[in-house]
Amino acid sequence: MKLALIGAGQRGMIYSRHAYQSAEIEIVAVVEPDDIRRKAAADEFQIPQEKQFETVDEFYRMGKICDAVIISSMDRDHYVQTMEALNIGYDILLEKPISPSPDECLRIQKKAHEKGRKVIVCHVLRYTNFFAEIKKIIDSGELGKVITIQHNENIGNFHMAHSFVRGNWRRSDLASPIIMQKSCHDMDILAWLVDSGAKRISSYGNLTYFTEENAPAGSAERCLDCKVAADCRFDARKAYLPVRGQWPATVISLDQTEEGLLQELQTSPYGHCVYRMDNDVCDHQVTLIEFKNGVTATFSLSGFTNKMHRTLKIMCEHGEIRGDDNLNIIEVTRFNSNMAEASQQTVIRPAAVGGGHNGGDTGLMTDFLENLENADFSSRSSIDMSVESHIMAYAAEEARVTGTVIDLDDLKEELQHGVTA
Repeated sequence: MKLALIGAGQRGMIYSRHAYQSAEIEIVAVVEPDDIRRKAAADEFQIPQEKQFETVDEFYRMGKICDAVIISSMDRDHYVQTMEALNIGYDILLEKPISPSPDECLRIQKKAHEKGRKVIVCHVLRYTNFFAEIKKIIDSGELGKVITIQHNENIGNFHMAHSFVRGNWRRSDLASPIIMQKSCHDMDILAWLVDSGAKRISSYGNLTYFTEENAPAGSAERCLDCKVAADCRFDARKAYLPVRGQWPATVISLDQTEEGLLQELQTSPYGHCVYRMDNDVCDHQVTLIEFKNGVTATFSLSGFTNKMHRTLKIMCEHGEIRGDDNLNIIEVTRFNSNMAEASQQTVIRPAAVGGGHNGGDTGLMTDFLENLENADFSSRSSIDMSVESHIMAYAAEEARVTGTVIDLDDLKEELQHGVTA
C-alpha cells in the first residue's frame, strides 16, 4: 500500500513513521514547503527526488499516484487540500482540526460521501486504552446513567508558551481558536462518552497572562538578549536546551545540538519573549455543555498547570468515575449509604501502550491502515463521527466571543442551509 505525506511537521512525521514500520506500506511522496524538513522526510522514507514537492499543487497535478494521503498541514490549509484530494480519489488521514470553519467541515463530509472516499480524523484520544476503558465502564451501566461530567484539559504552562504563545497556533487568524485547535479532542471525547449530541453551549475565557503588561521589568524582545532571563521560567534556553532531542525542542530545529538550537532561538519565534508576541488565543477558557440526553458537562482548558494531562470526574446515578490520563489511573467508586460506610472502590490501570498520546497515535494508524484494506468502513474517528466535536468547539468560541448561549440545532440548521444552498 502506498501513502503520500502532505505536511512533514511533527504530527505528519509521527503518523508516517507508524505506517512506514509496516513492511507493506510505502511513503511514496512528500509535500512540504520547508526545504530542510522536506529533505529529512525524503531521506527517512527513501522518497525519490521526483516525488518531493514544495507545494501541494505540484503533487496534485500528477493525479492519483498512491492509495491515500496523510494531510498534516496547517489548520487553514486543510479544506482546500482535502477537497482536491477527494476530487482526485484519495482516501485521507486528516489531522485535526478538520477545519477551523464548521461550514468547511460539513463540506468535506459531504464531498467524502459524494466521492465514496474514507476520511479519518486524527482524534487519537478515542484510541487510548485509558478513554476506551472509561467508555466501557459507562456503557456497562454498572453505575447507572451519567448525570454530569467535569473535564479538565491541563495544557501545561510550558506547552502553552511553546505552542500557543510562540508557536504556530498562537493566533486564531493563522490557525484556529485554541478550543478548536487543542480541544476539539475534548469535545469529541465528551460527546463519545455520553453518546449524545450537544444541545446548548456557553463559554467564558480570554487571554489574561501572556501579554506585554506582564513582562518583567528590564526584559527584552528576545530571550538571548534579556538581562532578566535568569529569573524567568519562560527563558527559551530553559525551555529547550535541557530537552534536546525531545519534544518540544525537536519542533524548532532538526539540528538538536546546543549550537543548532541557540542559532534558531536567535531569529525564530521560539526565542521571542512570551510577553511580547502577537498571540491572541485564550490562555484559559471554561465551557458549559448541555447534551440532548440531559447530561451536563463543564470543560476547562488552562495553560496554568504544571503538567500536560487530562483529568475528569464522571458522576453517575450510583457512583462516580475519576481519571487521570497522565497517571493512567481510573478510580470507580460506588456511592455509600452514609459517611461511615466503607467505600466500594476499584482502581483500574489500563494496559500501557507505546507511542504518543498514551498509545493513541499507534491505535489511530492501525485503524486507518485496516480501513484502507477493507471495504467496510467502521473507524472510531470517521468524518461522520468527528464533525460534531468541531461544531461544538466552534459554538463554544462563538458563545465566548458574543457572550451568548448557542443552540446547537439552530446552528446546525444554519450551517446545513449554507452547505446545501
